[in-house]
Amino acid sequence: MAALIQDDQGRYLITRRHGRSHLAGMWEFPGGKREPGESLEEALRRELAEELSASFAVGERVETVRWEYPERTVVIHFYRCRFESGTIQPQESQAMEWVEPGRLKEFEFPPADRELIARLR
Repeated sequence: MAALIQDDQGRYLITRRHGRSHLAGMWEFPGGKREPGESLEEALRRELAEELSASFAVGERVETVRWEYPERTVVIHFYRCRFESGTIQPQESQAMEWVEPGRLKEFEFPPADRELIARLR
């Protein structure tokens, strides 16, 4: 699952994937994987706290994307999320940017994200 987090100016929070991960170097909306027994919302809240050192409210699911890469198939649930408390600070040494919707196209995202990004612009 992945979080669509906007600030008061309407910019989206994006992070860059690590050099050792699948699709390394590409930008993405922060999120991660669900652990056994977690709901999607619980998992996203946990992942955001782990990755960004802050608390977020998980809102409505915006879209679910299923994408087949040559090496794996992914299903990504995109949720609108709202900052609640703490200081947003990357905890995994990943790059982070706040980006206006119209500028999202300037960043290289995984193919699974591209249709959603076109709609967000």
